[in-house]
Amino acid sequence: MDEQDPKDEQVETTFRNGTVTTVGILLAFSLGFITHWAANPIPWRTYHLVAVLPILVGIALQMRALAMLLDIKSLQRRIFERANRIFIVGLIFTACGVGGAILLDFFDIAAKSALPGAA
Repeated sequence: MDEQDPKDEQVETTFRNGTVTTVGILLAFSLGFITHWAANPIPWRTYHLVAVLPILVGIALQMRALAMLLDIKSLQRRIFERANRIFIVGLIFTACGVGGAILLDFFDIAAKSALPGAA
């Protein structure tokens, strides 16, 4: 049989390079969001940790995936696929945190814009 061992399968470099670019861009957006949100004029409260923690975990996972993809070993299909899975999990964490941050800000603004004495 002339089939190659799946552990030895290689990923095409142009495909990997595109993935590295995508991961880098989305990581930059994640870092940009947390930076922008940190500079938000709405005061931080303890309950904001509900949104911040998933964002930070997601960013850490995205950074781990990028580091894995930048290593020459990521040309091996199993390592490339593992890095992609880590990145997707990081993206999901970040998206959940961003959604939570948006909801928290929305409710803060809505409470402040309510009738005086209603809050």
